[in-house]
Amino acid sequence: MSGAHVIEYRIVGDDMQAVIITLDPGEAVQAEAGAMMFLEEEIEMNTQTGGGLMKGVKRILAGESFFITTFTNGGKTPKKCAFAAPYPGKILTTDLGETGPILCQRDAYLCSAYGVEVSVAFTKRLGAGFFGGEGFILERLSGDGLAFIHAGGTLLKKELAKGERLRVDTGCIAAFEERVEYDIQWIGGFKTALFGGEGLFFAILRGPGTVYMQTLPFSRLADRILAASGANRGETRAGGILGGLSNLTGGDRNF
Repeated sequence: MSGAHVIEYRIVGDDMQAVIITLDPGEAVQAEAGAMMFLEEEIEMNTQTGGGLMKGVKRILAGESFFITTFTNGGKTPKKCAFAAPYPGKILTTDLGETGPILCQRDAYLCSAYGVEVSVAFTKRLGAGFFGGEGFILERLSGDGLAFIHAGGTLLKKELAKGERLRVDTGCIAAFEERVEYDIQWIGGFKTALFGGEGLFFAILRGPGTVYMQTLPFSRLADRILAASGANRGETRAGGILGGLSNLTGGDRNF
């Protein structure tokens, strides 16, 4: 791991994970507002925009809150704090000092070493923005330290060689290195697009670089819960042609 902002941590849980971080005296960690699970005594909280008005606005565009909270050990002995994921899934740990900046889905940021910057990243191609399940805006995590990203379900890591392409359901992209090229592609065949339930487009990821995929995007989980809730109220779930039409604009939604 790279040196300046390495922190001691432990990830606990299986499908509902949390990260427990041990802070030395004077050491700090930052987290998305609302992610904190517990704090030991003498850990001080400070909520701010983390760099001014525009940085807060950029975080809102990226799907996070306007404010970011810093947790600092103000005592004389190591103290623990913990941050929990908002829905079932896995926590991905990445050292930005080794990987370089990471692009990830909206709302994916959980916490990080102090000094890691959470900002907005626009996809390079308009088509990917309008039709990709991740939307035109992605989160960009940069700096020199550990960052913790939450993804739904189980994480699958894929190393792409130079020029290697991977087609992914747009909602199943959790994160990827900034050097990976991102675009979309027509799924092909009107009947397949209309009735296949996968939407009209794939996300196309081109190496070199590392890609992380999630098996259960939150949008997919939310859609199933809403559908089941409607069925319980005696409502009819959309199927057939109507179900196909509801998926025309892409895979899973993340906003």
